Parts: sequence; structure tokens; C-alpha cells
Amino acid sequence: RVLTVYKSMTGQIAIVLKGYPRLSETFIAQELLGLERAGYDLHLISMRHPTDVKRHPIHDEISAPVTYLPEYLHDEPVRVLRAWLRCHRFKGYWRALARWLADLPFDMSRNRFRRFGQALVLADELPRNTVHLHAHFIHTPASVALYASLVTGLPWTCSAHAKDIWTSPAADLRAKLAAARWVVTCTRVGWQHLRALARAPQTVHLSYHGLDLERFKSPPTEQRDRDGSDETKPVRMLCVCRAVEKKGLDVLLDALAQVPRELNWRLVHIGGGGLIDDLKARADDLGLSGRIDWLGAQDQATVLENYRSADLFVLPCRIAADGDRDGLPNVIMEAQSQAVCCVSTDVSGVPELIDDGETGLLAPPDDPAALAGALQACIADPTLRRRLGTAGQAKVRSQFDVRTSIAMLTGLFESVLPPGVRPTRAPARQ
Repeated sequence: RVLTVYKSMTGQIAIVLKGYPRLSETFIAQELLGLERAGYDLHLISMRHPTDVKRHPIHDEISAPVTYLPEYLHDEPVRVLRAWLRCHRFKGYWRALARWLADLPFDMSRNRFRRFGQALVLADELPRNTVHLHAHFIHTPASVALYASLVTGLPWTCSAHAKDIWTSPAADLRAKLAAARWVVTCTRVGWQHLRALARAPQTVHLSYHGLDLERFKSPPTEQRDRDGSDETKPVRMLCVCRAVEKKGLDVLLDALAQVPRELNWRLVHIGGGGLIDDLKARADDLGLSGRIDWLGAQDQATVLENYRSADLFVLPCRIAADGDRDGLPNVIMEAQSQAVCCVSTDVSGVPELIDDGETGLLAPPDDPAALAGALQACIADPTLRRRLGTAGQAKVRSQFDVRTSIAMLTGLFESVLPPGVRPTRAPARQ
């Protein structure tokens, strides 16, 4: 027997997400909204309930319904058992079970059991007009999508990003690349890595996320002449990121401690994360706490307001001990859209956005002295900041428009949807 999930040719795409909504994943929300505006009927499948207290306005613009899978199987045993009773009768269940058993050596943990249970619930509860599965992230969401695809017979595709690529075993990536109809990723370095692992490299595509330039319109023209010489007018530095190892915030604090004391600056950090308390203690030990404002997680409107008041944006990315790293951080793109001079590191996809000395400054990762030198140069020279900020803004506006990435995605979806299936609504005007 085969499990039939869809009956009509006007169907939904089910998008499997690790969590929704998330403040740190505006690039995903932006893509979802773009696909809806292009006319696609989406159904969001979240493996976790939201944990952020706030949410971005863009999340309220997305109309797709959201289904939350059991975050822990023991929390909803009846739901999981019902899904198993319905699914195990079908041929696809045994194919999925075989695939899960083959994957088990990659991760001998409760998480791998949870993914299979979540996949059964997904397969059981999918709306009957679902025609396609798409996963955001090639680690756990892709596992759930792959198993559900095998149970239902539906095709699936995947968007890979950063941590999911670099912390997944190569054998796991190879298996998923072979099973997915196509995979798209957002940095050239990630694209090259996945193509090297893929049996069919032509199924791996590069598409930068891009930015909604209507949402991030050019700021009012303003002469920012602060040069650190006036203690009443400190240079305003901004850092937007979660306080996790790969963001390198400890390196930033060490670098700031090496900036000459006579230069006046003030740093605003926006973001949550488990290392916040440790970082505050480190700043205090370095004598920097009086110069730093820790604002915590904020919505997009507040972040945009801070971009527009900043003289300098800094994000000292690094490769974490477990291999985790950024892809191409959207926050750098957002800051550049507001003509803010950006300082970062030459890690992963960052050099694809920042040309060192032309559209920003790059320092080696984990090098406080080099980072301090770049910060010092930008703090003391407003002319340099204006030149780099203006060039960065021009690059974002010419090469990183979200409409380009959405156009590519719609073409990719059309290449794999069943014959006759097209967007269910007329595309909305941008």
C-alpha cells in the first residue's frame, strides 16, 4: 500500500523548520514572505515552539498556517502512537525505517529517535493537498523531511545555511544530497563544499539570501564626523548577534581593551544567547563595562533604528570548536544597506560580502590585535568610515536584492512540482 497525501494539482508546499518564529532567522521569514507574494501556498511545520519573547513585524505579514510537531515525543505520546499506527501499514514506512537505521550511526542519541517520531507525525498530519516538502537546514529539519518523504512518497528539497553544513558528518550530507531533488545554499564556500560531496553536483545551487530593500530603505543623509576625540560624542559601535562562540564576542572585548584609551567609543550589543553573563563579567574585568550597552534581543524595527544611529558595525566571526561558523551574516548586509561601515573577519562567506579595504575591513579570526587595529582606524577616521560605508551600501543594493533570490527559488520549485501545479494565487506586487 502507498500512502496518498495529495489528491489535487493545486497544492501546498510544507516547509519544515527547526523553530518558528525566531528573531535570529529573519532571512528565513523574508524568504517565506517572498514565496507567498509569488503566489505559493505554504504550510509551516516547526519542530520546536518559539522561545523568543518578541517577534519581528515580518512574521505578522506571513499568512501561512503553522503546525508544531511534538518537541519531545514523550510529551505527546498519543499523537505519536496514532501516527505510527497509521503510517506503519504503508510501504513507505519501511523505506523510511531502513533509512533511519542507516542514519543511526551518525547520531546515537535520543535526538535521532525524536526525528523519526516527528517525521511520522508530519507524514500523518500533512494536509491532503500537500505536493512538496522543503526543509530549512540540512541537519535535523532535513532528516525529518527525508523520512516523511519516504513515508508519503512526496518529493523534498532543502535550503542549507551554515552550522548545518559544517557540523554534519560528510556521510550524512552525501545521503541527503543524493535523496533531495535539489539543495540551495547561501554562500559560495558552502556551495563548493556541498557540490564536492554530491553525487550530482548540478543539483546544488548557490543563491544569496538578499535583503528586502523596501524594508531597509536608504537612511536620511547624515554627516557622521565623530572621531573619538570628544568624550561627549563617542563613536557609536553596534554589534548584532547571539552571544555564542562562533560570533567571537570575547575576541571583540579583548580587541576593544587594546584600542587606545584616549579614543572615545560606545558599543551597543543586540542579541540574546547563553554567553551573555560571561561576556558581561569579561567586560567588567577589562574595565569596559561602562562603555557597553547590552540591549538583549530586539525586534527588527529597533535593530534598524540602531543601524541608523551607528557609526560603525562590528561582527568578529570565528570557527567554533565544533566546526560551527556563520554563512553570510544577514546583519552585515543590513548594516551595509544603511551605509554603516562594517568590520568583520575573513571567515566563511563574509569575504563574499566585504571586500577588504573597499566595502569594509576584515581581520583574521581570533586575532584581537588585528581587530583592534581595524577598529582604531575606523574610530579615528570618519572619512574612511564614509567611504567604506557608501561602497558597502552600493554593493548590497546592486548584488543582494531579495527579489533575485526569490526569483531563483520559484524557478527551482517549478522544476520539481507535479505537472500542472503552479502558484495558487496571482503573484502580489512587490
